[in-house]
Amino acid sequence: MQESTFNELSDLALRLSGQHIAASKAYLLEARLSTISRRENLATLDDLVHCLKARPNPRFEQEVAAALSSKKTSFFEARDLIEKVVTQALPERLKQSKNGRLRIWCAGVSTGQEAWSLAIRLSEEMGSTLARADIEIVGTDLSTDCIETAKQGVYGHFDVQKGLSIHRLMTNFNRRDNGDWVVNEALHKNVNFRRHNLLDSARDLGAFDIILCCNVLGALAPSAQRQAVETLSAQLLPDAYLFAAPDEALEGISSVIKPSRALRGAFERDTTVKKTAAA
Repeated sequence: MQESTFNELSDLALRLSGQHIAASKAYLLEARLSTISRRENLATLDDLVHCLKARPNPRFEQEVAAALSSKKTSFFEARDLIEKVVTQALPERLKQSKNGRLRIWCAGVSTGQEAWSLAIRLSEEMGSTLARADIEIVGTDLSTDCIETAKQGVYGHFDVQKGLSIHRLMTNFNRRDNGDWVVNEALHKNVNFRRHNLLDSARDLGAFDIILCCNVLGALAPSAQRQAVETLSAQLLPDAYLFAAPDEALEGISSVIKPSRALRGAFERDTTVKKTAAA
């Protein structure tokens, strides 16, 4: 791959999705774009860049940018965070809800495992106050392919082995004749997936009680991190909680959020900053 090819692709990723791809990670481009290259009968990434420049196509450019993002995820990857959301954050938000309805946004959900993990954990809250709540989970990602996988809820045996106990697998999935596992219908009821770019407004998604954005911000350039955090914070209801992965620092990215006093590790919208949340 020529240096100019790497520069073109990294600039494309930065412009359309805010991703910062260091030159030391150039080897990732071949793997992440291999499916597109094969489909388009392109022998090299140099050919792909030539195609992008010769026949400008915004939709194709978005597809390439999405393919360059990391898809690494697994069931219950952020196990402690999910437990905190279910046992602390949601019950607190339910106390403030006037209609018993709660909404969770999993932003940058990749192929859906985080959203399904939350749904599985919530299904285990039999007898608790959350069992009587109307809880909606919305998962979004830049990649259309990832969102389609998440919607279908079909995963290979290798995928379900990562993070799922045998009990949770057998309780929440059905096995197909080909060996794949599909999320059962009961979990589908309150889980929805949509394509969304965190650099764009999320007003049409509505407002949320809990927002999770895990393993996303670290891959973004500083200006894109700030833009993404402002997109997320704009959708937080008053006193609602924003979480990132435990090893991702939110503090200092943007003045629109501040550490929560009520819940350690969570952030909330800073109401002293004039940013309006979508209704």
